[in-house]
Amino acid sequence: MIFSSAPFLTVLLCAAAYLGGSVLFAIPVSRAFKLPDPRALGSTNPGATNVFRSGGWMPAALTLLLDAGKGWLPVWTAQQWGLSTTLQAAVALCAVTGHMIPVFYHFRGGKGVATALGAGLALAHTTTLLMAAIWLLAMWRWRISAMASLVAVLSGPLLSAMLQPHTLPMFSLLALLVLVRHRNNLIRMAQGRETRF
Repeated sequence: MIFSSAPFLTVLLCAAAYLGGSVLFAIPVSRAFKLPDPRALGSTNPGATNVFRSGGWMPAALTLLLDAGKGWLPVWTAQQWGLSTTLQAAVALCAVTGHMIPVFYHFRGGKGVATALGAGLALAHTTTLLMAAIWLLAMWRWRISAMASLVAVLSGPLLSAMLQPHTLPMFSLLALLVLVRHRNNLIRMAQGRETRF
């Protein structure tokens, strides 16, 4: 039946992943905690970092969990439906793209790092956990969230090539997307204006 075919299920999940990714949880979480709009703070990025700047660890952790969850859930669903690793990766990329260019917010979204984290944990947890460890080390070393994110994400293709080669295309595309989304951060870092923690 067409409703149980891989192409139909892939299109359905990709659409759901994009729409779910388009929900920028930093905004409703900030409203729930009566915090300023994260898009008006720091780098104007609607993510956990800006929520932390205005409200501390609790709302930031909730934002991170929700943003990661919207990446993890559609990939996990694709696995339960028996879709191939390639199709799971396509679903993951749709979730991350939704966060970056969300239909619900005039296609102006965030960097996609937390959503990529969730999708990666579902698809390739070994590679993703090592990337998370690299993020922690980079954050400890430089105290710059954007720097830590870039170092971690750009390590993804190398780690996946060594540990889980079948996920290399996904991590390569994720690295490219996240790098492009951090272009303004790169400019500020080059000028020494990027905010430290």
